Amino acid sequence: MSKLLEVKEFDLITDNIVFRDNVKYKYLNNKKFKILIDFIENFQIQESNDVVEFMNISSKRNVGKVVSIRNYVGLIQVAKGLQIQVLPKICFPSNKDNENEETKRVFIKMIKSMKDFPSKVFSDTNLKIKKMSLYEIFISMYIQEVRQLVKRGIKSAYISDEDNQNFLKGKLLINHHIKKNIVHKQRFYVAYDEFHPNRPENKLIKATLLKLLHVTQSSKNAKDIKQLLVAFEMVEPSINYNKDFFRVKIDRNTKNYEIIIQWSKVFLLNKSFTTFSGENLSKSLLFPMEKVFESYVALHIKRIFGDKGWSVVCQDKRYYLFTEPRYQFALRPDIVCKKGERTIILDTKWKNLVNDERKNYGILQADMYQMYAYSKKYKTPEIWLLYPLNNEMRNHKEIIFDSGDETVVRVHFVDVVNIEKSLKELNEKIES
Repeated sequence: MSKLLEVKEFDLITDNIVFRDNVKYKYLNNKKFKILIDFIENFQIQESNDVVEFMNISSKRNVGKVVSIRNYVGLIQVAKGLQIQVLPKICFPSNKDNENEETKRVFIKMIKSMKDFPSKVFSDTNLKIKKMSLYEIFISMYIQEVRQLVKRGIKSAYISDEDNQNFLKGKLLINHHIKKNIVHKQRFYVAYDEFHPNRPENKLIKATLLKLLHVTQSSKNAKDIKQLLVAFEMVEPSINYNKDFFRVKIDRNTKNYEIIIQWSKVFLLNKSFTTFSGENLSKSLLFPMEKVFESYVALHIKRIFGDKGWSVVCQDKRYYLFTEPRYQFALRPDIVCKKGERTIILDTKWKNLVNDERKNYGILQADMYQMYAYSKKYKTPEIWLLYPLNNEMRNHKEIIFDSGDETVVRVHFVDVVNIEKSLKELNEKIES
């Protein structure tokens, strides 16, 4: 069984035993730590430089070599004996005994808001989330989707085949018949179409179930998968994933397969939600938290602001920074809200700010340049930067930046645990 190391965004991992019980560090023994270091170094060479976005090797004085994991949340299989689960840094009003469990629940709510996240009906009500890794939770999601499909009935299709039969059916293939049946006069070599569930969609699902049965460490998930496999008894598992995915046709009759096929791509092709999914990530699901946060906020802004008469557009593509000699440097504000003649820009940033005005609270200069450009192009003085709430900035006074030439950037802290309440407060500030 693989060791599961559970960390949170921006935690530091070390093999220095002196820091084994230090709250600032997560400890791995020398052997496991070397495995992690080798994985990162090999991955950077073979796959993508983007890996440094979420795994970075550095050195700290008196500590030695450390690995920091940032920006991406989920689970990654580093090697056969080591998995790392990264949870988001979510701020709760008080220290909770079950904080990791609650973090998982909030995170699941967040990722379900993503447009391309392949599950909308998942319920975690009966899951023992505390004891389950994120990967096992995602397997449960897949199981729920397949179970719904089986209840509705899996689709069959006419499958073309050729065979030597004891009776005549379909079309007799004369040349093959003569060649095959000189001796066996009672047989017929025929081509025929058979209505059968052995279609690409079902083959991919069966292949996925078999893979998940092999990798799951949850007895409940394993039991549920075995039950589902009975429904696919007459289906051959896919052996050429890319070919079968290419052959998949989602139309009015196969709409029920759409989400499941997306999930199958995630599990069979390691098609995660990152730019660095690949063969070296045999068991991984990684989510860019900037995108997750943006999507989660946008979903609730649309509803809360929409109910107040605002039109809400996400990732607006109306303007470019320059128009000559051609349209260049596209502006893509996260959220544009309009009501009458009034326009407001909302931009999300997944970063914990710090209570230090001299350091501009940790707000990046480049982000402020970006907000200024939005203000001028959209001809609006009302710009809001939305950051996740953290305990350091809880109850902090209002943060306002005024350019002196009709650009005002305000900061609002979004409580992802109580997001509706938090965004209703934002709406009240804007409406007042």
